[in-house]
Amino acid sequence: MNEINLPSLFDLWNYNDPAGTAARFRKLLPLAEQSGDVAYHLELLTQLARTQSLQGHFAEAHAILDEVESQLTPQFPIAHMRYLLERGRTFNSAGEAATAVPLFQQAYELGLQTGITADFFTVDAAHMLGIAVADPAEQLRWNLTALALARRSPDRRAQSWQGSLLNNIGWAYFDAGNYEEALKIFEDAAVWRQANQPTNSEAIRIANWSVARVLRALGRLDEALTRQQTILHEIETTGVKSDGFVYEEIGECLMALGQEAAARPYFAQAYTHLAQQTWLVKGEPARLERLRRLGD
Repeated sequence: MNEINLPSLFDLWNYNDPAGTAARFRKLLPLAEQSGDVAYHLELLTQLARTQSLQGHFAEAHAILDEVESQLTPQFPIAHMRYLLERGRTFNSAGEAATAVPLFQQAYELGLQTGITADFFTVDAAHMLGIAVADPAEQLRWNLTALALARRSPDRRAQSWQGSLLNNIGWAYFDAGNYEEALKIFEDAAVWRQANQPTNSEAIRIANWSVARVLRALGRLDEALTRQQTILHEIETTGVKSDGFVYEEIGECLMALGQEAAARPYFAQAYTHLAQQTWLVKGEPARLERLRRLGD
């Protein structure tokens, strides 16, 4: 019987299109079953569950994970970790963080026991604990733990977590009012993205935007404005999708510099773009109303 070549599940993911990713995973299911590779089949099911939770289909995700759980054995530690991660993510996305935390902790501990081959998922578990735990100090501790593991791991995929983790750590310091430390972390993130993901222009722009945002918080308004204007110029000249957060920050910088009239069109543009973000409409209506008023 000919050996069946199964594709990397990482390569099939498009996190911006969970429905399309789900279709690819479902098409692959018969081949995975035919291959006899039980671990691969179980991991595939965990990722199919993730496509459902990303779409808010939590019952469907749990049903798929129930199927995985019924087939787990100690010989499939990676599949077990991925099951725990996706069960936890499903609960967390449904607003049940307290239920998710023990699952992420189990995944983290199993990863430490499994060793290098599990490093990517061990970092993922620590990263999810940094999101799901309630205490801000604990969130920071878990993110720093994840970053330390990513940095010392010989696994390149585990190392690739560094950009996201630096971003999370930077915002943790920012939210705590420790702007100087946040600035150092965001600058590290920008350097890391440029060196390790030079083709990921969106991630590099986000890192540079974050640096500029902290500069504004530190009162370094001219520097912050120049950086945001540079990002806007890149957006306009490369034809990428306009970013309402860049317009918002330019408006904030100009207004803080006493240039209210110059700020007004940027606030108007910010409102136009950000009012299309469902999570902002639901979560920060006062912020959007302020942008609308300042842009009038």
